[in-house]
Amino acid sequence: MSITGARRPGDGCKKGLTMPELTLRLGGYQPARSVHTRAMHVFADALRARLGERVEILYTENVTAAGHKAVDLLPMTEGEAIDICYIASSSLVERVPSLGLFDVPFHITDRGAAYALADGPAGRRLAGDVTAATGFAVLAYWDNGFRHISNGRHPITHPRDCRGLKIRTLDNALHQRVFRSLGFEPVTIDVRELAAAVHERRVDAQENPLTNLVNFSLHKTHRFVTLTGHFFGVALVLCNRARLASWPDDVQTAIAAAMVEATAAQRRYAAEDDETCLAMLKADGVAIAGPGQFDRAAFLDAVADIRAEAARAAGVG
Repeated sequence: MSITGARRPGDGCKKGLTMPELTLRLGGYQPARSVHTRAMHVFADALRARLGERVEILYTENVTAAGHKAVDLLPMTEGEAIDICYIASSSLVERVPSLGLFDVPFHITDRGAAYALADGPAGRRLAGDVTAATGFAVLAYWDNGFRHISNGRHPITHPRDCRGLKIRTLDNALHQRVFRSLGFEPVTIDVRELAAAVHERRVDAQENPLTNLVNFSLHKTHRFVTLTGHFFGVALVLCNRARLASWPDDVQTAIAAAMVEATAAQRRYAAEDDETCLAMLKADGVAIAGPGQFDRAAFLDAVADIRAEAARAAGVG
């Protein structure tokens, strides 16, 4: 697969000077203002600070603008087109079932707990599982935000309000079961088509972090938001494992160190963006049902069996 419209953060390697030892190709699927794209630029700058003109960095911020689906980043990175990408962990769970740890509904309620999980023994175990099942190495776990429900029909405060609504979901069987149990009719639509599907009212509802609700202007059509926090999203930062292993040791060390910087920035951006986006939605007149304004117990009860099953499969209580 080819990449068009590649964008180079910063000046990169200047013509006429030393040729770079390595051309590193980064790929993403979100616009320039997104927390992921901004963090990828932090990574590029931090890596360039360490390696200088030894590395040239090409970054395709949004592969969907070139006609790809977001999930195409997986074969592109396992193949020859891209070296490093980010992708929602749910997109890889079919190949690496243990990543379902991040898909237990209503399980993670605190960012700090999520980071401790990802950065501790569980995260290292999952990285090993990804290595065993795919051609990737996991470089980091990024904050993909608490996922909430928006819709263009009416306030959702109880599962009965979900009945008959068509909701856009990720291509993840467990997610679809969860929303079906709540009364929705789940429909899988790639992020490339998400905004059009919402604005053309091909779906009644969707679920995403607030940052995506704002970045894709979904709130212009969906005027009702319920802060369910039903999933805490994790974005895997993946590198083609064979190519990573082929690069000099000091380059690998520099990549790891630069990714630590980028991850700290990305998580800070994500938390800040939640607050900023919530304020923007309220200022725009979007009806927000926050904690205490919807029947959380009823939502938990509606998915209790699925939640217990997913927790057992993931090895959590």
